Order: sequence, then structure tokens, then C-alpha cells
Amino acid sequence: MIDEKLLQEVTAKANVWLGEGYDEETKAEVKQMLDNDDKTDLIESFYKTLEFGTGGLRGIMGAGCNRMNIYTVGSATQGLANYLKDAFKDLDQIKVVVGHDVRNNSRKFAETVANVFSANGIKVYLFEDCRPTPELSYAIRLLGCQSGVNITASHNPKEYNGYKAYWDDGAQMVSPHDVNTIDYVNRISDVSEIKFEGNPDLIQIIGEDVDSQYIEEIAKLSLSQDIIKKHSDLKIVYTPIHGTGKTLIPRSLERWGFKNIIHVPEQDVQSGNFPTVDSPNPENASAMAMAIKKAEEVDADIVMASDPDADRIGLVLKNTKGKYELVNGNQIQLIFHYYLLARNKELGTLTGNEYIVKTIVTSDLIAKVAAKQGMKLYDCYTGFKWIATVMRENEGKARYLGGGEESYGFLPEEFCRDKDAVSSISLMAEIAAWAKEKGMTMNDMLIDIYTTYGYSKERGISVVRTGKSGAEEIVAMMKNFRENPQKEIAGSPVVKIKDFQALEEKNVVTGEVTPLEMPCTSNVLQYYTADGTKVSIRPSGTEPKIKFYIEVHDTLADAAAYDEKNDWAEAKINVICKDLGIA
Repeated sequence: MIDEKLLQEVTAKANVWLGEGYDEETKAEVKQMLDNDDKTDLIESFYKTLEFGTGGLRGIMGAGCNRMNIYTVGSATQGLANYLKDAFKDLDQIKVVVGHDVRNNSRKFAETVANVFSANGIKVYLFEDCRPTPELSYAIRLLGCQSGVNITASHNPKEYNGYKAYWDDGAQMVSPHDVNTIDYVNRISDVSEIKFEGNPDLIQIIGEDVDSQYIEEIAKLSLSQDIIKKHSDLKIVYTPIHGTGKTLIPRSLERWGFKNIIHVPEQDVQSGNFPTVDSPNPENASAMAMAIKKAEEVDADIVMASDPDADRIGLVLKNTKGKYELVNGNQIQLIFHYYLLARNKELGTLTGNEYIVKTIVTSDLIAKVAAKQGMKLYDCYTGFKWIATVMRENEGKARYLGGGEESYGFLPEEFCRDKDAVSSISLMAEIAAWAKEKGMTMNDMLIDIYTTYGYSKERGISVVRTGKSGAEEIVAMMKNFRENPQKEIAGSPVVKIKDFQALEEKNVVTGEVTPLEMPCTSNVLQYYTADGTKVSIRPSGTEPKIKFYIEVHDTLADAAAYDEKNDWAEAKINVICKDLGIA
């Protein structure tokens, strides 16, 4: 049954969009929703204003205040421009970088952003075409800019687009700039306040001039050039899954010295419709299916992918049975951190003043690796802006080796402050060559890590709940997990609960409560059991879903027991899912 009060509210909002200041195409789309007997689209498009959160905007494209369009994008940019002019009022010229991915409307939105900034007297460096998200982060630092905006919805389905806002260090904004920007954006109450008429004299197109410097900086990250020369014919299957990675990732691999890069031609086509996949997410086996088929045809050593804005890396390796198998995000992080520690140790470049970073929902096995190597590890919130915060706080004091999160993002460099598939894919290819030099496959190397440091198995599960009712359901689920916590999980008693919203850690056995030292609160809840199981629960900040991160631990006696241990862990995780009600 339709809520009549809600229908009146959304109808009033929609009628505003039929007035002065909105283009005819938008008005026609709004009128169609108003005239439709089914009011679902009308309600979903207008029941709230698309929220400018701490990471920017993300939503389904279309007309309406709860959709991605030139007006919501323009409003966000006008608010950010107003804040920049206050925050940097002593500068003669404020400068920003604007980029975009391959999605439908991305170029249109990027040009809208550039026009609004320039109309406000701000100098804009606009990329000539789609570019990887991390290159925008790099360009902000390279060009001495105060901010940047990238139009992308990362790995979301094709209906989505998004708006990522960055600060002068090349990272997405944290406090106080995130909350201040939100405040300024929320002050924009009418379309007439948005300055859409750009100043061409303040918009400079950039491209190859930045590309070449970025690629050269990435090339300096290589730790094993001698090994790459011996294995330059390594068979690397790479797919950009129709995204921006095609622009620079093959070029970077070639610059590192790899000569046998095998493409998936159908997925080299850059398209916001992502025609060969249901979802362009390298976390999903279905998105990697064509690359795996190509790998089987050529007997590839390694299979890699990037998501549409080329900040996440997908990885497929041959398992113990010789079948190509998707590697999860935690395993990717484990491989990167292990290699960087081991290779730097081999080269004698560790001084004791290095550090690595992971997020609180990423595998704790990385902490065991770091501890055994005597390496300082920082555990931060989910999102690369928090890894960048750790980097900023340590700049000039300690050497950053690498940082990443379970959601397939890694950053091996300091000259960029967002996850980077361009450098990560290049580095992962080097790791494959390093393993081959030692007579191992990548899978052998991963099993060797488990036998040395302990075994872990992780699974991420996303429960999607769309629309207004879905958002309310997610809130209710988090409330229930807090107020009625699990007493045991898969037969093992819960012994510790961390609530990052309350910033409290509770010892369930003793009842003792201690504070959690974090920079701010976050809607994350974690359960720890007596047998080492860890379950993290958090609503996504960018998608209509609640995420569960399940991690089980044990020992692995030898490589021969790996498959059996994997089967045990899968069965246990299935039980955990039932206990949580998400099976």
C-alpha cells in the first residue's frame, strides 16, 4: 500500500523539477514518472536527496534528487567550490583535477564538474578522456592542486555512477574537510545557486603529459628487474573488463619488462554498458570467466583484471589440481605484503623504520606475518582514505611499504593516495616471476605462507537491500546484531565484541569494557570466538547492502593437507552463515 503522505511529499519535490532551471529532457523524464500509475520510480527518485557522504556521491543515474544527474553533480560541485574558496582564501589561484571512468554519462558529468568549478574562478585540469582513478590522485599531487573530483561508480552495475571528492594530498577527504564539504553542499537549496556556465580560459586539458610521468613513477617500484628479464615471456592474461585499465595497465606491464601480455579482445572494448558481464566486478568469478577461458587456451601463468576505474585488482591462479581459480581479496593482500617484506629482506633494504597498513576487516593473518618479521602494522577503518591518513601521519618519519584492504585494493607507492590497480597489477606480475624463479607457482607460494604463518580462510557476503525499505531493513539488522549479539558461532563461544560505533571492546567472559582508540566512530561490529573465528558486520557506505566478513583460522601442517583444510574451512563458514541468518 502506498504511503499517501510520502506520495504527496515526492510529488511536490518532483513538481519543482518541472520548473525553471531544469532542461527539457529532465522535465520529460520527471513528467513521465508523475503520470505513471505505478509510483515506484517516482518515490525512489525523490523520497530523499542523494546524500553527499564522506566519499562523495553514488547512485543510480536518472532524473530526481535521489539520482545521479547534472543537477545533483552540479550541486555537489558548487558546494565543494564554495568550501574550497573559504578553505584556501589566501591562494591567488585554487586548482583542481577532474577525471572520469568509462560509464555512461561520465564524460558529461565530468564536464559539468569542470564548468561549475571554472565558473567559480577555480583552475581545472580536465583529463582528455577516461583515466584510472589512481592517476587522478597522482595528478593532484603532481600539479599542486587543492582538490579533485573523479566521476566513477567503481565496480557497481551499469545503472550507477558516482562522484569521488579528493583533498590536496591526493586522498579522499577525512575530517574536518569531509564534514565541512557536506555542510557546504547541503547549503545549496536551489538549482539557481549552481553556476553551470563554465569559463573555458580556466579549463586545461591534460593527458599524455601526466600519463608518461605516472608510468615512470610506477616503474621505479620494481624490486626484481633482473628476475623479470629472465622471465619476460611470463604468460599474463589481462582484462580491463571494458574499463579504463586498458589505457595504462598493458603499457605499465610492458614498461616493467613483460613482453607476453595476452588480451581478451571482447573486454578491451571500453563501454559503460559492460556488454560481456552482468557486473564488472573482478571479485566475481563470472566477470573473470572470459579471461579464465583465454588462460586455459594459452596455459597462462597468471590471470589479472581491473575494475572499471582501475583501482581494484582481480587475480586468478592455478590451484593444486591445475584448475584456474579466483583468489580472494584477503589472499591478494597476503601475497603483496609477504612479497614486499620477503623481497626487501632479500635485498637488505629493511632498516626497521618501515610499516604496512591493512583495514580492520582484512585478514588478521597479515598481522601474524608482520609480527614475525618485526614489521610495524597499522589497522585502520575500511576505505583507502584511512590508509592515506596513516601515510600522511607517517610522511617523512617512516617508510611505507604497502597497504590494502580485502575488497581487492592495494597501494604499493607513496606518490598516489588511493588504491591503484595500475601499479598493483605490475607488481603482482613481478611476484609471479619471483615465484617462478624460485621454482614455485603462485599457488605454491600462497600455501607456503599458510604453512609458515598459519592457515586462514575468508569469505565476504553482501546482503543487498535496495530502495527506501531496504535501507530501513539494513538499519534494523545492525540494531539487532548489537542488541541481541551472537552467543556462539559455529559451536564456539563469542569471547570478544568490538563495536566501532560505540568505540568499545567488550570481553564477554569477564564483562570488562575497554575503549577502542580510533580517529572517529564507524558503523562496524565485530565478533571474536574462542577458536579464533572473526566476523565483521558493516553496512556499505557506497552501495545498498550490508556486508559480512567471515574469517576462520587453523594450522596447516604441510602442503599436502591444503585441499582438505580448505574443505573444512568452507564447511565451517557455511555453518557460520546459517548461524548469522545469511545462508
